[in-house]
Amino acid sequence: MKTIYVDNAATTAMSDSAVKAMIPYLKEVYGNPSSLHSAGQAAKEALDAAREKIARCLNCEPREIYFTSGGSEADNQAIRSAAVNGARKGKKHIVSTAFEHHAVLHVLKKLEKEGFDVTYLDVHSDGLVTAEEVEAAIRPDTALVTVMYANNEVGTIQPVREIGEVCKKHGVIFHTDAVQAAGHIPVDVRADNIDMLSLSAHKFHGPKGAGALYCRRGIPLNTFIEGGAQERGRRAGTENIGGAAAMAQALEDACANMAANAEKESALRDRLIDGLLKIPHSKLNGDRKKRLPNNVNICFEGIEGEGLLLHLDARGICASSGSACTSGSLDPSHVLLALGLPHEVAHGSLRLSLSEYNTEEDVNAILKAVPEVVAYLRNMSPVWEDLETGKKQHLI
Repeated sequence: MKTIYVDNAATTAMSDSAVKAMIPYLKEVYGNPSSLHSAGQAAKEALDAAREKIARCLNCEPREIYFTSGGSEADNQAIRSAAVNGARKGKKHIVSTAFEHHAVLHVLKKLEKEGFDVTYLDVHSDGLVTAEEVEAAIRPDTALVTVMYANNEVGTIQPVREIGEVCKKHGVIFHTDAVQAAGHIPVDVRADNIDMLSLSAHKFHGPKGAGALYCRRGIPLNTFIEGGAQERGRRAGTENIGGAAAMAQALEDACANMAANAEKESALRDRLIDGLLKIPHSKLNGDRKKRLPNNVNICFEGIEGEGLLLHLDARGICASSGSACTSGSLDPSHVLLALGLPHEVAHGSLRLSLSEYNTEEDVNAILKAVPEVVAYLRNMSPVWEDLETGKKQHLI
């Protein structure tokens, strides 16, 4: 049985070019880039080349790129740096949204316990916030605005450029978690007025365990891991040369092929949306147009998402009900709740995230399997029976 992988928002397969870029730094050029000998300097050259590639993709300077272990570390370092720097000036207020990734939300909750005040903007039912709402939340003591570029569950793309303009006007640092956006839609930190940006290689066919933080020159970046002078003293630890090289190659490829990939993925995405919405009492989550080209997120009333995933997996379809970082939780998605969905509906969500490797045949198989599994699960559900007999009101 062929496996159909449509969980690319969780992680992607490494591309051949990324693997090829990585291997030499595992077997041949394996020196420590902090060493002065030729083997070490060869590794340093590779690290510098990777930094330059990523900088070109984001339209920034190479020295504004700091390598991390992934998006979560980059989020933590960016937010904590801005918070500490703001506190030194008496600014201890942060603006964010209610549906950020937990790598952002959890650090904000910790900062609240440390005396910071955080405003969590509500998200509209279409999965969007507005620059006007961000501006209205900014105060004289605001140190940071952190709003994700594109949501990891419902795929909605936020008005980042407009939010950046607002932050620039008010002299407030703007950070964006671009983990789902980088490599999939155009990201230009200069044009978008972004001060700090997080990305993760394994979301665009690079390796796991490799990420980067862009920090605009002139913004103090606090040391996140102590113990060495690596990354200009901001992140101790011997650098992951192979990971950096592979990430840079994967991002360069993704940016070069972005238009073609987006055209293919969005066509498959729209076929999936149109087909799945034919299932009675189903609902698309997030704006139909202002969304990532590869994202489909739909709720089906009267079923549990976990049951749907297990039955799809038995048919060779790998999907998810939301963020892989919270897949062990029995609670409904905080993203869907932030959009205003009732708990009963949010529990029945399905996220399909495509890549350029998916095909029309994959879509055909999904459009055959999902209606059959939904019907099967509903036939076994006492909740669905109550809905169909009128004992309970349909919510979709």
